Amino acid sequence: MPPKGASTAVQPIRLQSVTRLKIRHPDKQEPNPCLGPMSAMLNCWAAGAATGGCGHLEKALRDCMDKPRLPPKDKSTINHHLGRLYPNISGPKKRKS
Repeated sequence: MPPKGASTAVQPIRLQSVTRLKIRHPDKQEPNPCLGPMSAMLNCWAAGAATGGCGHLEKALRDCMDKPRLPPKDKSTINHHLGRLYPNISGPKKRKS
């Protein structure tokens, strides 16, 4: 309850104006699934075990690389629609005189 004698009229909230609406990264890029096995194999080679101690890591990397690729995901159209609808949201612009 408002204090006695205070106005109960609701004052509208003024939001900041923005020049355009845009979502920065609507499409998150998926990490490469073969990055882990390749990193492990390269670390094994760097440690000096290139004479056969890294065979299981090489096989894991080869299996990962031979898998069929997943089809690419559809790109997000959110920025296109925000740009298209923004003039309806922002209202008329003031003319410079």
